[in-house]
Amino acid sequence: MDILVLIGRLLFAALFLGSAFGHLRQTKTMAEYAASKGAPASVPVIRGSGLLLLLGGLSVLLGIWADLGALLLAVFLIPTALLMHAFWKESDAQARQMEMVQFQKDMALAGASLMLLALISHADDALGLTITGPLFDIG
Repeated sequence: MDILVLIGRLLFAALFLGSAFGHLRQTKTMAEYAASKGAPASVPVIRGSGLLLLLGGLSVLLGIWADLGALLLAVFLIPTALLMHAFWKESDAQARQMEMVQFQKDMALAGASLMLLALISHADDALGLTITGPLFDIG
């Protein structure tokens, strides 16, 4: 089971680490998009969300308080889905469909992040192939 959880962590974290580098390396472009969606202070928001993605992704990947990392990812994903992918605000059918797909993806990943938080904190040190045990005890 340990190797399956490790492979899952690697695959899961890869998406967020790639996004983190995009946020941190293309801040201006991403901030312009965020501003077009109504995000205030878009440059600091993009930098902050990039750091959330980086810390959360590395935490899950390396198994360093991976439960905290999963929580950080959920903290990023839920507001992002609601604020950046508000498909219900779109009047164009194609734009609405694209935003709905992105909204559903973010919400599904948030759900997976919360499940990962519960799994890691419940497994305690029995999870294996991690650097630290969980930070939280929600057993």
